[in-house]
This record gives sequence, structure tokens and C-alpha cells, in this order.
Amino acid sequence: MITIGLIREGKVPPDKRVTFTPLQAEEILQRYPNVRVICQTSPIRCFQDDEYRALDVLVREDMSDCDILMGIKEVPISQLIPNKTYFFFSHTIKKQPYNRGLLKAILEKKIRLIDYEALKDFQGNRLVAFGRYAGLVGAYNGLLTYGKRHHLFDLKRAGDCFDVNQLKLEIRKVKLPAIKIVLTGAGRVAKGAMETLDTAGIQKVSPQDYLTKTFSEPVYTQLSSADFHTRKEGGHFNREEFHQHPERYACHFVEFARHSDLFLAGAFWNPKAPVLFTRADMLQPGFRIRVIADITCDINGSIPSTKKPSTIADPWYDYDAATDSTQPPFTGDHQVTVMAIDNLPCELPRSASEEFGRDMLDRIMKPLLEEDHDQIIARATIAEHGQLTPHFSYLQDYVNG
Repeated sequence: MITIGLIREGKVPPDKRVTFTPLQAEEILQRYPNVRVICQTSPIRCFQDDEYRALDVLVREDMSDCDILMGIKEVPISQLIPNKTYFFFSHTIKKQPYNRGLLKAILEKKIRLIDYEALKDFQGNRLVAFGRYAGLVGAYNGLLTYGKRHHLFDLKRAGDCFDVNQLKLEIRKVKLPAIKIVLTGAGRVAKGAMETLDTAGIQKVSPQDYLTKTFSEPVYTQLSSADFHTRKEGGHFNREEFHQHPERYACHFVEFARHSDLFLAGAFWNPKAPVLFTRADMLQPGFRIRVIADITCDINGSIPSTKKPSTIADPWYDYDAATDSTQPPFTGDHQVTVMAIDNLPCELPRSASEEFGRDMLDRIMKPLLEEDHDQIIARATIAEHGQLTPHFSYLQDYVNG
């Protein structure tokens, strides 16, 4: 008998999401007779304890007899139970300085750590993620920000919607003039953002038409890296080369900035890649963007106005390029209003948890509980028996400090 524990989120501020919904926990019990699921009591989880109890899932405080413990955010060091298997987003695989102590403690406590971010297929595609919901909510917040800045309309905050269906009803209230919206990215985040824009009835146009035509209705264009990068030495854009050696490319996103009113940033950015635009670009008279929803939220990254993350409680700030400073939101026409919430899926925790749990059930539970033929679990295991695994041995100097 294997016991899976759905742990209460201990990080502050707490996260309302969960790995498996009550219905999914029940499905695990039905599909795997040798598995027991225990849900740790939680006053903040988006699904109430009683919703689990109603489906005969055991709810209690003590998790000490669980074999596998599953959470969402990093587990506080004081709450880690030695010699267990843990699943959570550890935010250590890029050597994030603030979590070095966490990884050190995991090794000391001989914990087997499996990171959701590292669960990938042979091609390197992630198998479970919250990206779609980051995009959905990020684009929604971008439209809301534009509406508020220009006194056009107001919407419910995403976090006040019960689920994604209620959010989509709210999106239909969006009434925009003939503005142009530019979206970067081609992955889950961008697809989620497009879902929101399409629900709002905003027409998608090609990058070429976006730059050369005038429209009588609001439109958006979606840019992949190839649409705004060129090889410095000439020749065709090569996706693989761009991912391996982004420094060989020049960025001409500023062309799109001259034609855009709202920018939705949904593309992963490599620190070796050129920035999208500079503070100097923002001070040019032709720079038109006045609202930026930075869904990726790379602080001091490719977008100079993203000086800090914003929060669900305090979602906006203005950026003054002239003084390179942040200001209270909606306080100056020459300023750019920024939405840079770094935990967007938390605004729709029930729907986001449901999709994440579905992927876990369909793609991860079989290799975890039966046969891991494709080495999915093995490749995602960061630490085991007090050692870093070969895949993550590059983290040793980070652990050593």
C-alpha cells in the first residue's frame, strides 16, 4: 500500500492551489486499489476539507505515515519530514539564491525531491504546468488594466471569479476602441492569453498586417521569436540556434512597440538574449505602448519597466522612464502602467488545480506508481538518498555555496 499525502501549503502568503481536486483524489483511489490518499487539513485551500470527506478521502492533520507528499509551492524547511518523497515547485534548478538553504536541507534530510518543472518527455516538453492559466489570467488582467487606465470599463478581479467559466462571462463585457495588442510567446502561456483575447472577440492578424495596415476594430498579433529577431551575421532564423546561442541575434521588437497600445509579455526570456527594448527606446516619441501586462515577470529582464513583481492584492504600478522609477498606478499620461503579478494562476485556483491534476493523473501517476519506462520520474528527481542525482549534479556548487 502506497500513501499519497496532499499537504497544506506552508509558504507565506499561502497558495490556494492543490495537486489533486477532490474528484481526482477519488479517481486515484478507483484506478489504483493499492493507493491511499490523505488530505491534510487546510483553512485556505480552494477546495474545502469537507469536499474531500464527501468523496471518502481521508482528511487529517498528521502526514507522518505518508510515502509521497505533494504540494505546490516550496515547503518551509521546518515542515519537511525526513526520508519522504516530495513533489513541489522547488525553484532551485536555476540556482535561485533564496532557495539554496531549502535544497541543502532536502539533502540533509535524505528526501527524494521530484520537481514538477522537471517532469518532461524525451523532447524536453513539460508534462504538467500552470502556464495556460498564467496566460488566461494575465491577458484578462491586461485588458482590465487598459480599461481602468482609459476609463473605458471595469471588470471583476479574476480572483473574485469562482472559476474560469465565470471569468469568461466577465471577459465578454470588454469593449475596446480600435487599439492594437501585441502578444509574445508560442507556448502554454501565449495559448492561454489567446484564449482570453479570442473570448473577448478581438481579431487576430498577421505580424505583417499588424505593422502595415489600419483597422477599424481592436486587433492583436501573436509573435514567436522568429518574428522579432534576426541573425546578426545574416541568413535565416534558426530556432535551435536561437535557443542555444541567443546572443547571435538582434531584437527588433521596438518596431511593434511603435504600433501597439497594449503589450502582453508571454515569452520565455534567456538572459543571454537581447532585451525587447530599452529605457531609451521608451523615451522616444514613437514608443506607443502605455500598458504592459508582463505575464512572465522577469525582474530587470527583457522589459525595463518590470522593476518589481506586483501582487494579487496590489496588481499595478506605473513606470516613469524619464526617472527610471515606479510610481502609484494610473497617475501620469507619460507613464506606462505595469501589471506584473508573479503568481497569476492563484487567481483561479479551482480551475488551475483541476487542469494541473488532470495532467498529473494522465501523464505522471502511471510512471510514478507502476513502470517508469520513459524515465519521466527519474529525470525529474533532483535529490535522493542525500545526494543530487546525475541529471542535477550541476547544482553541487550551488549547494556548497
